[in-house]
Amino acid sequence: MNAAHVFLLCILGATLLSTVLCTNGTGPDDCCFKFYPRRMRKEVIGKYYFTDYRCPKAGVIFVTAQKGLHICVDPSLPWVENIIKKLDENDLK
Repeated sequence: MNAAHVFLLCILGATLLSTVLCTNGTGPDDCCFKFYPRRMRKEVIGKYYFTDYRCPKAGVIFVTAQKGLHICVDPSLPWVENIIKKLDENDLK
């Protein structure tokens, strides 16, 4: 095997390795693609957080107090805004 073949194999190996590494990019962990369709009670929710700005849809994720379930909801709905306000007020106490 001559030097040209070794050189070509090295380039091919580097190309394959770079494509594998590029597809392993970091992105947001929690995004909402569908929102929970029904209204929820304030007492069920223990905490909340907003989805990452890189997600295709802005969303809020409610975490239930007892089981720790993560539920995506639409942040523009009035009942969601009320629950967020109530949770924020409870954190200040």
